[in-house]
Amino acid sequence: MLNLLVKPGWVFVENLVQNQLGHVAFGTFTALSSLTIILATFSDVGLTHYTVKRVAAEPAYLATYFPTILPLRASLNFLALGALLVLGWVVGYQGEQLSLLAIIGAALLLTQYGQFLRGTLQANQRFNTDALLSVLEKVLLLGLVLVLLPGGLSLSDYVWMRFAAAAFAAVLLYGLMVRLFGRVRYRWHWGHARMVLRETLPFALITLLYGANERVDMVMLERLASPAEASYYAGAYRWVDAVMMYVWTIMPLFFARFAAAVHSRSEQRDLLWFGQRIVTLPLLLACAFVLFRGEVLFWQFTHSTPAELARMTLCLKILFLNVLVHGFFAIYSSLLNSTHYVKTVSWLVALSLALNVGLNLVLLPRFGAVAAALNTLGCAVLVSGGYVWLVQHRAGVAVPWRLLGKLLGGFLLLCAGWYGLQQTLALHWLLESLLATLGFGVLSVALGLVPLAELKSFLRPGAGAKMPPNAP
Repeated sequence: MLNLLVKPGWVFVENLVQNQLGHVAFGTFTALSSLTIILATFSDVGLTHYTVKRVAAEPAYLATYFPTILPLRASLNFLALGALLVLGWVVGYQGEQLSLLAIIGAALLLTQYGQFLRGTLQANQRFNTDALLSVLEKVLLLGLVLVLLPGGLSLSDYVWMRFAAAAFAAVLLYGLMVRLFGRVRYRWHWGHARMVLRETLPFALITLLYGANERVDMVMLERLASPAEASYYAGAYRWVDAVMMYVWTIMPLFFARFAAAVHSRSEQRDLLWFGQRIVTLPLLLACAFVLFRGEVLFWQFTHSTPAELARMTLCLKILFLNVLVHGFFAIYSSLLNSTHYVKTVSWLVALSLALNVGLNLVLLPRFGAVAAALNTLGCAVLVSGGYVWLVQHRAGVAVPWRLLGKLLGGFLLLCAGWYGLQQTLALHWLLESLLATLGFGVLSVALGLVPLAELKSFLRPGAGAKMPPNAP
């Protein structure tokens, strides 16, 4: 919940940073960060998730395995940083860019190490402490940026500030863990290390696929087109990331319910049909707003030219069609990943990644950020089609085609109404958006898309996986 409060503030502050640094400098930073994220995601090798589960289930696990896991995790960070610099040199980064890559990489790896340490808090049910610490680094960085922005901010300043915030948070987390659970004496045990890596590596490969599929566009844009094109894409994608926080926040709730109902297709069906509306409805409104008023989201970019703003706006609208696709079909991936189809979903994501990279190689040098946005949309459609086919034909869960038709019809009516408002009335964008939102609310009730009774049943403690028998 705290992340949901901090995220909007961070979006606005990062817009200010991008505006002050300029598109070329910020595009370089974005590409370096994305390359780091891809590799750092793999470097965790699933240890954080694995440790939370094991410590929660076996309190003795902390004392038995942490003397090996802590130095193992630190060693993986050093190996990942070395691999990152080699990869950066291979793709063409040299001199100052390679130095910036080292600092950005070190900062992100420290952040991931902090997340690993926080796992001990989660496993021991210290959720309030964990929630506060989860936003500590972001809040600290927000404060540093806001203090230094008025006096001018360079790319080097920004990179070092991120490193300082990550280092402070990691040291604080380590000190807190020692205070709560005692000092861990490092004791290397090859058998423990091999067992842990064997059990976590498959999860790491899946995570790598997802991370690369999401971040590879930024790196390829900067390398194949220009840093400015990468910056245009980053400015648009930031809003996609913020809106998709809604999906990634509620999806674990459905993941747990799907897993609990793994032996009952009827319960899975009811959950799917209910979740379809919960996930999709808010995103329909967000997508319509961007399609008709997306340009207002770039009001902070006072140093950008009209042509640059138009290009970012076009990328934003294409990317929000991608959000629309996820709004309809993200719930299907949750159902599949909670049952027995994780490997099949991974193959779908790998296919999407291969297609995306292939299209990028052909189209990015000529069309830049717009091509990256279109490629992302095309891959999302491909993967979502695979999700629906798997749910219907492999998982044996009925797809709510009638409900999907209603949701699509509601979105089209919303767009038609918004278009009518723009053509007949010259309203301020805020009033226009408010009228469209009210109209969509009335439309959703009229079409029976607001499941109030089911929502109460879903949120009721001890409700289990069951839904009302007449869920759509």
